[in-house]
Amino acid sequence: MAISDWPEGERPRERLLQRGAAALSDAELLAIFLRTGVKGKSAVDLARELLAAFGGLRGLLKADQKSFCSHLGLGEAKYTQLQAVLEMGRRHLGESLERGDVMDSPGATRRYLMSRLREYPQEVFAALFLDNRHRVIQFEELFRGTIDGASVHPREVVRRSLAHNAAALIIAHNHPSGVAEPSRADIDITQRLRDALALVDVRLLDHLVIGDQEIVSLAEKGVI
Repeated sequence: MAISDWPEGERPRERLLQRGAAALSDAELLAIFLRTGVKGKSAVDLARELLAAFGGLRGLLKADQKSFCSHLGLGEAKYTQLQAVLEMGRRHLGESLERGDVMDSPGATRRYLMSRLREYPQEVFAALFLDNRHRVIQFEELFRGTIDGASVHPREVVRRSLAHNAAALIIAHNHPSGVAEPSRADIDITQRLRDALALVDVRLLDHLVIGDQEIVSLAEKGVI
């Protein structure tokens, strides 16, 4: 049965308008994105099959183009639409940080950095450059490495801080293993960066290690 033949109160679009997006299941949200099903399957049926095939919504959202487009009902057009939606979400989080002191909204800061870094298969080291009121000037990915680590050069971090005229910064990197526990190397580079930045009057506010489900703050651990 086509979704248009369902009772109005059970149709995903109508339910979203009446109750809000949070009331919908993953399959219903995906069905709205898909818009149409395939022969013999409604958009909701197709959405359920895709979620099962990818192991859930997150698996679908992080799939590469080849894997995504290989499934029935998906293709390049849907892939580009999805990437655009994901990027709009990341930019929305970023804009919310730009309006105020990031230290007043640590949850939003962490959500933003997780959205930018968590899904990388290799280690990526990045920084949020801040002005003297701790408002975001720029987010920048500085170094990329392998699955085991990325080489971080304090001189380059200092150079980029001066280029942005930053007064402070928050640094972050992901652990592709999914485990957010800081390593000895993470602690050492944090202290080296803190000392190097202090020489040019730039304050290192925090270093966040991003895992699969959690973020560990080295400032909260007393490293900074």
